[in-house]
Amino acid sequence: MAAEALTAAATTRLDDRELLARARAVVRAEAEGLLALADRLGDGFLEAVRLIGDARGRVVVSGVGKSGIIGRKIAATLTSTGTPATFLHPVEGLHGDLGIVSGDDVAILISKSGESEELGALLGYLARLGVPVVAMTGRPGSSLARAARVVLDCAVAQEACPFDLAPTTSTTVTAALGDALAVALLLRKGFTREDFARLHPGGALGRKLTLRVADLMLTDDIPWLGVGATMRECVVLLAKKRGTVPILDEERRVVGVVTAGDLTRLMEREADFMAVPVEAVMNRSPKLCEATLLAAAAVHQMETFGIMALPVVDADRRLIGIVHLHDLLRAGAV
Repeated sequence: MAAEALTAAATTRLDDRELLARARAVVRAEAEGLLALADRLGDGFLEAVRLIGDARGRVVVSGVGKSGIIGRKIAATLTSTGTPATFLHPVEGLHGDLGIVSGDDVAILISKSGESEELGALLGYLARLGVPVVAMTGRPGSSLARAARVVLDCAVAQEACPFDLAPTTSTTVTAALGDALAVALLLRKGFTREDFARLHPGGALGRKLTLRVADLMLTDDIPWLGVGATMRECVVLLAKKRGTVPILDEERRVVGVVTAGDLTRLMEREADFMAVPVEAVMNRSPKLCEATLLAAAAVHQMETFGIMALPVVDADRRLIGIVHLHDLLRAGAV
């Protein structure tokens, strides 16, 4: 009945309200397919992660049609997260491109039916090379599944297409399964933010992942006062130096910070605020950072604690610079 209703809806001209309802139904159908996939992940998934993670060569991903498009995406995601992968079109592979495959590789073959003729021919070559195969298929009893070392079940109850024909829910589920593999592998390898930055040096993403506090902090004419200073001296620096003044001890270690907000609160409760020692006003537990901190992490720290600048210190808490939120945002740190 559900399939008949979907077919009827597809062959009837729908008004805007009905179209919106159908669009929401598509999203819900695909979400249900993803939840069902999550419940099926188990020992087979872990075996695939071990097989791919222990391979000495690359991951060769292959599929035809929509499965091939999803395969290209999976190969790209694996590569960008530290698992070298390449996409091999099965037809092109049988006409010369098989030279990229070695016996050290692992193959991920994608087919909803598991009966693709093109993949069948490729399977024979992979078997001769001794390349283990991970099958992503909607039919765990298919020819592809029987030939594979590991089978990952991508079955869906029904496509979101009203005729249950166009790959919709199935491609979403397969793409998500590829993402799950990539994330599991990067966690298994101990892949870090720094590794990700190394593989993504260009554009806004590269800036976000490589930009450090050291690249943007001010090091010349840094505002600071000693613990014996008064607010009279501090007011001048707050006005001239963007509202944050670190307070240092005799060894140039940061022992506190006075901000424009601290000054405002002091003025509200003290008539003769100029004579007040900075030591009585400063925050004795200031937020600090080191020069090696990612700029994006510094922004997160400032936004979390509602501050506009961070004193930059060395390993002994000695002041070496100051970094301001506006400079970080202007540089594209987030």
